[in-house]
Amino acid sequence: MEKLNLEDFTMYKFISGLKFSPKGKKLAFMLHQMDVEENKYLSNIHIYDLDKEKLIQLTSSNSVKSFIFKDENNLYFADRREEKDREREKKGEDFTSYYEISLQGGEAIKAFEIPLKASKIEIIDKDRFLLIGEYDHRKPRLEKLSEEEKEKALKELEEEKDYQVIDEIPFWYNGKGFTNKIRSRVYIYNLKDKKLKPITDAFTNAYAFKLNENKSKALIITNSYIDKMQIKDDLYLYDIEKDSLEKISHCDCFSYSFADFLGDNIIFIGSDMAKYGVNQNPKIYLMDKDRKVREISPDNFDLSVGNSVGSDCRYGSTTQVKVDQDYLYFITTEYGNAYLNRMDLEGNIERLTNKKGSVDGFDICNGRIIFVGFRDLKLQELYSLERGKEIQITDFNGWVNKNKKLSPPERLTFQTKEGITIEGWVIKPVDYEEGNKYPAILNIHGGPKTVYGDIFFHEMQYWAQEGYAVFFCNPRGSDGRGDEFADIRGKYGTIDYEDIMAFTDVVLERYPFIDKERIGVTGGSYGGFMTNWIIGHTNRFKAAVSQRSISNWISKFGTTDIGYYFVEDQQAATPWTDVEKLWFHSPMKYADRVKTPTLFIHSEEDYRCWTPEGFQMFTALKYHGVEARLCLFKGENHELSRSGKPKHRIRRLKEIIGWFDKYLK
Repeated sequence: MEKLNLEDFTMYKFISGLKFSPKGKKLAFMLHQMDVEENKYLSNIHIYDLDKEKLIQLTSSNSVKSFIFKDENNLYFADRREEKDREREKKGEDFTSYYEISLQGGEAIKAFEIPLKASKIEIIDKDRFLLIGEYDHRKPRLEKLSEEEKEKALKELEEEKDYQVIDEIPFWYNGKGFTNKIRSRVYIYNLKDKKLKPITDAFTNAYAFKLNENKSKALIITNSYIDKMQIKDDLYLYDIEKDSLEKISHCDCFSYSFADFLGDNIIFIGSDMAKYGVNQNPKIYLMDKDRKVREISPDNFDLSVGNSVGSDCRYGSTTQVKVDQDYLYFITTEYGNAYLNRMDLEGNIERLTNKKGSVDGFDICNGRIIFVGFRDLKLQELYSLERGKEIQITDFNGWVNKNKKLSPPERLTFQTKEGITIEGWVIKPVDYEEGNKYPAILNIHGGPKTVYGDIFFHEMQYWAQEGYAVFFCNPRGSDGRGDEFADIRGKYGTIDYEDIMAFTDVVLERYPFIDKERIGVTGGSYGGFMTNWIIGHTNRFKAAVSQRSISNWISKFGTTDIGYYFVEDQQAATPWTDVEKLWFHSPMKYADRVKTPTLFIHSEEDYRCWTPEGFQMFTALKYHGVEARLCLFKGENHELSRSGKPKHRIRRLKEIIGWFDKYLK
């Protein structure tokens, strides 16, 4: 068995976008891997033939963005495979090229082009598509211009790059950049006349849509705003043939996360946010043809719908909720695991997967289920679920378990002083020897409403290879335990800090091989906030790495993409209602107490936890004579550790291990 190296993650393969063919005989999915030399991700479509149990790679351009099935034997995929398309993109043209390819293989043929950036597309009939596309109020509609007018417009757009006018909030968004006056609109695109017909208005963001079975109607989840986006959504019903759009929202303030047709009814998932704010767990509802709504999830249903189990070994996304026949299928996060469930119209819920780990996404056709899963310290693979039995289909990442030394997380629990059970794990150093003393790293997850589990996490396995014990837990504020457990609004840095410190005490007591004089702490996002908080409240950690952190709730309110509503919701205050409360919960208030050498890692385009959050804390430590270093990644955002450029992810891990080695070894 070989040592797991820092750069081994660049050879992992990641699965996303599972889709069954219309008759369910084939499954298509995206397979992603890294190209370190080119510093990018390669993405291609693979096909799994269920009857022949055969797997083939369908595309080889390495740049596929998305795909849909045209029919049982062909599919369309979005790509920028032609040099002229890449040149047009550089000039600022907005378009999406779609290619058609047979599932038997062969050369892809350009099928059509849509004159905007499309993020989702579905077939209505042989001539029409329903899609979500980007609408920018600032840009002229180039498709309506002559070639001479187009050249002039593109030149003017190039000049406008020197200016950014802002007149609404949020004005930027993590991973997208400035979004002022940009909306995601629903359109119908007609192949015959090559024209787009907008369905939603120019000030409405459409987050999702679902077509009914005969493609005559669509449900659309939207958010409309001018000046300030409110944290509430609307549900619309669009009649395609009548070209009529009807608002069918069942209440004034609601967050819809999913909606689909189920027979003559509409089934939807969402939250009124009334008791627990923006992080409140959703309920499941049924709307009949008369627009009467009733909740069908059980009274004791208190789980988030979707997967929040953390890992740094994913890329892309896959369906997490879907209607099939008379059931709603959905993933739930429970403690440190993500399970697949189904529910009938009477609200009876059946858990379909029972193995610990993570169901990352799935697709289902006529009751047959295939899912992406983390199992038994393996990385992502495809699994078929047949009569409750999981059958592994792929072995893209099996070499890791066969050839590399891994250290399985050991679960432990303890009771807080209030009698609440906290779940956590310890990873022993690889090649651990009884009687030796080892340094350790406390890792804190983001969110805070996410969870750690015992699934594969590259950075933690790598640290274990380097001779560190690694320990991590799910304190109050985490997901998977219901609303009350997750609710730390107005309490950041209090009960969650107490839980993490108590967990540290328990780990040191139960694992005496850990040298309590050589412990480091790190975390990102909320974990970065907590790292900043910890070093201002205790000196027990000899080194810290604060990643994409929060240091000042007052500045975060006015500078980040979610700040103006997230801060008010989570801290129960604004700069005008209770500035002292925001300052009390800000690590910056306690920065003059810090003695811990700290590395700050931040990304230049992180608009979720913007650079001033890292700059402020770094400056404070330097001002007070504390050893500190800041590594700023250009061209990266909040997702650096999960989907950042390969070379940047390598450098990030080198920075972290170098800092801990300096102070803990």
